[in-house]
Amino acid sequence: MTDGAASPAKATLHGLKVLELAHLLAGPFAGTLLGDLGADVIHVEAPGTGDPMRNMGLPKGDEYLWWRVTGRNKRSVTLDLRQNEGRDVARKLAAWADVVITNLRPGTLDEWGLSWEDLHTVKPKLIMLQVSGYGAQATKRNLPGYGKVGEARSGIVHISGFPDGPPVHAGFSHADTVTPLMGVFGVMCAVYRKLTDPDFRGEWIDLGIDESLYRLIEWQVVMYDQLGIVPERVGNGIPGSPGGVVNAFKCSDGRWLTVTSGTIPSIQNIAALVGENVEEFSTRPLIIKNRERLEAVLADWAAQRTADECMEATLASGVVATPVLDVSDIVADETFQERGNIVTVDDPILGPLRMQGVIPRLANHTGGIFRQAPLVPGQDNDEVYLDVLGLGKDEYSKLKAHDVI
Repeated sequence: MTDGAASPAKATLHGLKVLELAHLLAGPFAGTLLGDLGADVIHVEAPGTGDPMRNMGLPKGDEYLWWRVTGRNKRSVTLDLRQNEGRDVARKLAAWADVVITNLRPGTLDEWGLSWEDLHTVKPKLIMLQVSGYGAQATKRNLPGYGKVGEARSGIVHISGFPDGPPVHAGFSHADTVTPLMGVFGVMCAVYRKLTDPDFRGEWIDLGIDESLYRLIEWQVVMYDQLGIVPERVGNGIPGSPGGVVNAFKCSDGRWLTVTSGTIPSIQNIAALVGENVEEFSTRPLIIKNRERLEAVLADWAAQRTADECMEATLASGVVATPVLDVSDIVADETFQERGNIVTVDDPILGPLRMQGVIPRLANHTGGIFRQAPLVPGQDNDEVYLDVLGLGKDEYSKLKAHDVI
């Protein structure tokens, strides 16, 4: 199926059973990451409409491309959770699973009998990852909270952008991907506890959509607490860290070059590269005093050279720099190719289809793309309901007749 595809039986999470009562991205991205490393992921979709993620992003003809990545390594079943019979089946699936992932509103889960308390009763050793707008244990627990709300609340948007411009959101689903990434970390912590603690009684990982990005800005609370400083936008630099050169500079061919430094020697390397007096950057106070001048000289230096010429000179001078890559640069990049970060899937409709490889890379128990994204909602209904759950054919037929599945 892919370049260098591994066997799922050899993947590190082979045997881990995951149920997704989730849609869009903030929950299902966690399942994709687990599935990439071999977990058996069953994704529940609404009958008829399916996951809204199927129709997001740009299409090629009638085929939406984003879904091909986020839906990979999962089996799709349809199940109407608005019906009592559908919720009964969901509880049976939860009893099968080791991990349940959900991003349905907490109040909805309570109403449907699918909350942590309900599913923990069904399976006492269950691990449940629950993502919501404000967290399930907050007064605002039932308010909607898409990813951009979480980004705005986290502090990251306030410090992103230039001083004379508006706050800037990242150009991708920042909170909707970082939150499930943190959630997977929590899931694996719980799996470790389950494997090592004979008294393990399940785990509930309750994440608000703002919390993971908030945690990543380590210094903002302690800086405000101790200094009373509210960090503000400083462009490509880092608020509160004025003692280094961190910026992007436009080259003569229109490409951009990111130059970064953190230590005094690295800043002095930049000074030497552009012909500045190295001694004027020998201490932190001197660097703070002269940094703006150094960046201006560096900007003029880059503007007179192509990006390739800049890279040749920075490499020779020990300056840490890289061109700013767009996706066409990425797919042609030697390092991305060497690392296996771009793989090709033989899609039954689109043909050869390139996408990200599996990250992180485990050398001895590697992941892979073992299963393509389900082309239609409920593609795996028969396999899951008859073989995995063991429903009788009469019961299965009845559920289908009542539009439960």
